[in-house]
Amino acid sequence: MKRFLLLVLFSSSLFALENRVQLTAPQIENLGIVQGKLTQINEIPVLYAPANVLIPPNNEYVVSASQAGIINQLNAALGDDVKKGDVLAQIDSPNLLSLQSNYLKANSMLQLANSAYQRDKTLAKEGIIANRRVQETQSAFNTANLGVQEAKRLLEISGGSASGQLNSHLAIHSPISGVVIERMAIAGTRIDNLTPLYRVANLQTLWLEIAIPQERIADVKMGDSVVIDNTSLTAEISLLGQSVNVENQTVLARAIIKNAQKQIRAGQRLNVQINKKTTQKVFNVPNTAIAQNDNKAFIFVRTGNGFEAKSISIVGKKDDETIISGDFSGNETIALKGAAVLKANWLGLGSSEE
Repeated sequence: MKRFLLLVLFSSSLFALENRVQLTAPQIENLGIVQGKLTQINEIPVLYAPANVLIPPNNEYVVSASQAGIINQLNAALGDDVKKGDVLAQIDSPNLLSLQSNYLKANSMLQLANSAYQRDKTLAKEGIIANRRVQETQSAFNTANLGVQEAKRLLEISGGSASGQLNSHLAIHSPISGVVIERMAIAGTRIDNLTPLYRVANLQTLWLEIAIPQERIADVKMGDSVVIDNTSLTAEISLLGQSVNVENQTVLARAIIKNAQKQIRAGQRLNVQINKKTTQKVFNVPNTAIAQNDNKAFIFVRTGNGFEAKSISIVGKKDDETIISGDFSGNETIALKGAAVLKANWLGLGSSEE
């Protein structure tokens, strides 16, 4: 009953004058009233909604075997960080030997065709053979050159090397720097061409897909900010869907988040708050700063000799804070805590709070 006794002690000096409560600095301290500045904000809450965390399609890759064969080794596990070019798997592929052999044969044919072409150019220049013969050997040379380029390209697509040596070991490389989000094969198994081995994703950028009730979609605009519960992350609405989900009557909204993988993860389902920018002067105050009287809300603004109760409009709420508007400059000092005590003295009711 300490606070009650203090109120009795100070009753001779506490009185209400219109909307004012007169208190000295020691009395304010003894009553446990906490003071602070109004906090102006430029966004107000629109709604809460569920959201799913997704990987953007262009940031996710399926790494497949470029040739059939037997998996000799898998070098990456689920959750591993990998760099572009890292060897993820090694495959023993007989098909790779055939492609290397074709390349070597095509290269040999090119050398023979080139020798014939060079010889015939010399003979034609000396008048020993006709120019038509040169044209024929030139055509054979061009055909052989195309054959080499085709065989080399097929070998490179398959992951082989045009080194001139036969080797059945095929290395599968990571196409990007990222994280292994799925391993889809087992070492020692025989696989076909294009069998998926890994899924690798760049998680630097993630998407939030938010389900907005269709009756509220008009309240959401492109560029509105998105705050994720229990994190320090914010994003902006970058897309508003043009159709309604038949099953739950929601509209898709999308927000993009960068460098967020330490706070949220792909596949998560979480809650978000959508805020909209406002030109109206609004302030964020703790719930303990607000007093209710006669269906109206008030906060107490510091004056030279106490506090003045000033009417406010409540714009929105979140947890233990309330967003308000009113006739304020933003420089006012208010009672952040102790509104109930001030209300009791303002209305001449006293207080029985301990």
